Amino acid sequence: AARMAAPTMEERKACWGARDEFWQCLDSHGDDAAKCEKLRRAFESRCPQQWVKHFDKRRDFLKYKKKLEAEGYQPPEATGKS
Repeated sequence: AARMAAPTMEERKACWGARDEFWQCLDSHGDDAAKCEKLRRAFESRCPQQWVKHFDKRRDFLKYKKKLEAEGYQPPEATGKS
């Protein structure tokens, strides 16, 4: 997978499919990556390395955003006072 050519539509679909399955697995196991190892490997083997990095960052960002939305933004000085 050293070639730097842009992935074909088929390859992109395979990559996105693998990513979605992996993310669904993480969602249903509370982000326990160990339970999703097989899907993680499929994800990594079907996606270009940069995409894997990009999607990992994206997932972290989406989780962070969800957490903020769920808990509401807390200014640092307000923590500890309920």
